[in-house]
Amino acid sequence: MSTETAAAPRLPMHWKIAIGFAMGIALGLIVYRFVGADAQWVRYFIDYGTKPFSTVFLRLIFMLVIPLLFSALVVGISEMGDVRALGRIGWRTLGYTTVLSAIAVLIGLLLVNWLKPGVGVDSAEALNMMSEGAERAKSIVSDSTSQPKGLDMLIAIVPDNVVKAAADNTILAVMFFALMLGIGLVLTRSEAANTLKRGIEGLFDVSMTLIGLVIKLAPYAVFCLMFNLVSKFGWDLLVRLGAFVLVVLLALALHQFVIYSLAIWLIAKRSPLGFFRDVQEAMLMAFSTASSNATLPTALRVADEKLRLPKRVSRFVLTVGATANQNGTALFEGVTVLFLAQYFGIDLSLSQQVTVMFVCILGGIGTAGVPSGSLPVIALICAMVGVPPEGIGLVLGVNHFLDMCRTTVNVTGDLGIAVMVSRGESDASLGAPLDVPRAA
Repeated sequence: MSTETAAAPRLPMHWKIAIGFAMGIALGLIVYRFVGADAQWVRYFIDYGTKPFSTVFLRLIFMLVIPLLFSALVVGISEMGDVRALGRIGWRTLGYTTVLSAIAVLIGLLLVNWLKPGVGVDSAEALNMMSEGAERAKSIVSDSTSQPKGLDMLIAIVPDNVVKAAADNTILAVMFFALMLGIGLVLTRSEAANTLKRGIEGLFDVSMTLIGLVIKLAPYAVFCLMFNLVSKFGWDLLVRLGAFVLVVLLALALHQFVIYSLAIWLIAKRSPLGFFRDVQEAMLMAFSTASSNATLPTALRVADEKLRLPKRVSRFVLTVGATANQNGTALFEGVTVLFLAQYFGIDLSLSQQVTVMFVCILGGIGTAGVPSGSLPVIALICAMVGVPPEGIGLVLGVNHFLDMCRTTVNVTGDLGIAVMVSRGESDASLGAPLDVPRAA
């Protein structure tokens, strides 16, 4: 009889995250129902335990996102081999992103016009919720006024100081610099350029390794995040704004499971069931962290290991998509603006709703892939169509839960577009990397 024992099978990470998620909700509901979030030991447990731990986890992820996003995009572009391949992949990515974002916003606007969740909201409850979130709403409105608009928003994509852009977390500006550097590496045939490329590849590998270590903390961080949220609010806020929440969830579900399924089946020629099975880990990470950027390393790994996509395509599409393809966010922005208009009794014309749709599509492209990154955009759109932007305080209580849901749709959409763009492509078809022989 052999003395060797087989190693016990390791529980997949997405199951660990699911367990942490469920335990956080369960314990949070118990505390909310029987103890209360105001109990001294609960406040201590949150202030000195769960909150610092979850905050450090997210800060570690965001610390590594910039170098990961930068290196992945540069490497993905440089490995395409020629500018024509980049153009082909880029235009297909932009086309699918725009069409899917437009469909998402249209679904949201149709449902909110049909079901009218803003009509009949209890005025006393609404005023109470708005007063509770008045300070944060004021800050969000202030942030929205300081953001570039129109042509200035396009100009801001081109950074005058890329180091400052990275420090300010201006993701689009960093991505533009990475795009230009990648194109430069494609066009430059020299040993020095190859050395720079290998150095950036090393940065990508190191970033993935470090994020892999941080991700091991995810189940515990998810437990902390859910406990903090549920122990404070329970399900009360979801019940108070039940109609709004249900409309958002219905719209997100239709886009997630109907539109994405049809697109993957018709364009990528893949089984939607197989696709959703393969990407479930990324979906769960997105739901837990409420951040497309924080989910990027998981999405890259899922694209490589589960979906078996060409690395050059997946690195480009997913890094761009983490910021520029946010269908769920665009949908949520449109629904929220019309919901607030209905609550305030403001009848938006068809032309105003078309304006909302157009700005939401642009907002979905330019919104930061971080928790609650869409709120300043919503305040901005409200001001454009004559809806009091301070009304955003009405939805702050349910925003985090809905942020988790729309981030799931965003990340699923990134992976779906990567699958669609990858059809008919392979690493070989994109052109060989430009290797220059070493000097003897």
